[in-house]
Amino acid sequence: MQQALKPFVTAVDHVGVAVADLDEALTFYTETFGLEATHIEVNDEQGVREAMLHAPGDHGGAAVQLLAPLAPDSTIAKFLDRQGPGLQQLAYRVTDVEAAAQALRDKGLRMLYPQARRGTADSRVNFVHPKDAGGVLVELVEPAGGAH
Repeated sequence: MQQALKPFVTAVDHVGVAVADLDEALTFYTETFGLEATHIEVNDEQGVREAMLHAPGDHGGAAVQLLAPLAPDSTIAKFLDRQGPGLQQLAYRVTDVEAAAQALRDKGLRMLYPQARRGTADSRVNFVHPKDAGGVLVELVEPAGGAH
């Protein structure tokens, strides 16, 4: 049996955590767990203010992404209303998000977008529908300038 993403996945990129207040969550994660904020931005297209946090000295490794809603009708706001704060997604770093998404479509999985959209730090992203991934929202991330 061929593994659809084996040629594309290079790492677990991050886990996404939905939070109501980004500044409060940043303080908690940095002061409690010692993580370092390595990137903070507003992503209007995704409707979030977000931060990427890494373990000290491991800025290329897997991250914790904090996601706070920009508006009450954003996807993250709806997630918070439905489920409260907590784990929202698991993201895999891929070399080619379009090819990876097509490989999953070929296996019958639904993607949320017909084509990749802009993600954190100008990455390109798409998502596997949670109903096709055991209830987990799986994100495919192709970093800007290619996968690391």
